[in-house]
Amino acid sequence: MIYFDNASTTKMSKQVMEYMYEFMNKNFANPSSLHSIGFEAEKEITRARKIIASAVKADPDEIYFTSGGTEANNTAILGAAEAYKRRGKRVITMNIEHPSVTDSFKELERRGFEIVTLDVDSKGYVPIDELENAVNENTILVSIMYVNNEVGTVQDIEKIYSVIKNKNPQCVFHTDCVQAFCKHPINSRYADIITMSGHKICSAKGIGAMYIKNGLRVNNLHFGGGQEKGFRPGTENTYGIAAMGKAVEIALENMESNYKRVSEVKNTLMHITNKLEDVYVNGDAEKGSPYILNLSFKNVKGEVLLHALESEEIYVATGSACSSRAKEKKKIVDYITEGRGASAVRFSFSADNTVEEAEIVVESLIKNVPLLRRFIPR
Repeated sequence: MIYFDNASTTKMSKQVMEYMYEFMNKNFANPSSLHSIGFEAEKEITRARKIIASAVKADPDEIYFTSGGTEANNTAILGAAEAYKRRGKRVITMNIEHPSVTDSFKELERRGFEIVTLDVDSKGYVPIDELENAVNENTILVSIMYVNNEVGTVQDIEKIYSVIKNKNPQCVFHTDCVQAFCKHPINSRYADIITMSGHKICSAKGIGAMYIKNGLRVNNLHFGGGQEKGFRPGTENTYGIAAMGKAVEIALENMESNYKRVSEVKNTLMHITNKLEDVYVNGDAEKGSPYILNLSFKNVKGEVLLHALESEEIYVATGSACSSRAKEKKKIVDYITEGRGASAVRFSFSADNTVEEAEIVVESLIKNVPLLRRFIPR
């Protein structure tokens, strides 16, 4: 099996699985309980919080646990907007965000907020001058993703933060870092809110985290307990938190070598653009994240190619897993390059992937794409 769908989810690593299993056996108590075994469970949460904070250069008390990236994005956007709506109701995002962000902005629109959605260029970058012009004294929130989940475009977060704060120092800047977390450098100095997920870095599903800068107000969406300083009440997912902490620890130790490894895998797969005609890279071929490669194959439907590869036990995607069942069929690729969405396939990698796997996929594409093109009506 060749699994090139790691942007959807990753396989839990053996180290993380073993760590989580041992924790489940020994530290099953409620971390809010006052007895000694409850305290031991709480210590693991504290440990994980410190590790995750170090990953984004933050203080541990600025990290809050959630059920995943989607809840974190919902909370960041709805919570910050509601907290600061007396200052204004103008909020800004771009048109190639994850559904958990775009749908949160749709909800804000229903609540009477003014939504500004910026178009991106042909490589997926948000135009800095247009962002600068869009921010005014009534802008209370800007949300721009760090690494795009479908085409891998890496935004200049430091510059974006600087532009926003120069125009309006009180404007809150949120960045969805789910695809960047533990893969690309992240510095909390250049964001007010950062959202993260565990299952994209070989950890368990159902666990995520938020960095919220000290002093920033974000209204909580849940009620009924004092956990996470009352911000995210409910008994903590201690098993998931333990797994995420361990996964982050491993990823940080290997981030540089992992980056180099996946770069080699991506570059090998890129050879298909020289071996077949009419194959196009969606996004930035040179500066995009090495963890994601989105290709369009002219006159081949992406879903058909996906199933052709699946028959050879090669697993890829045609877009975000979170939007695959949505009624809205327009893909992110269509926003940056008109007409290529239907023929797009996303290949996404982890440190477990190899150059040899990429070579096998190239050979499979050389075989399957010309075959599928024969069935296109003339």
